[in-house]
Amino acid sequence: MLIQKIVQELQNIPEDKLAEVYDLIHYFRVGLSQERTQPRTPGLLKGKLGDAFFEPLPEEELQQWE
Repeated sequence: MLIQKIVQELQNIPEDKLAEVYDLIHYFRVGLSQERTQPRTPGLLKGKLGDAFFEPLPEEELQQWE
């Protein structure tokens, strides 16, 4: 059963890393519940984009993404 495999994997994770695993699982589960309550409606954005949207990012800001 898959739940048993997950528990086995959790038992092999060092205790000082369990908080990170908990956060991952918790926020994943919260995200799933939000998907059900607030369905996304794909489509085009309403309104217009300003010219600034198409301007290149400054080099300083680009470096932060790398």
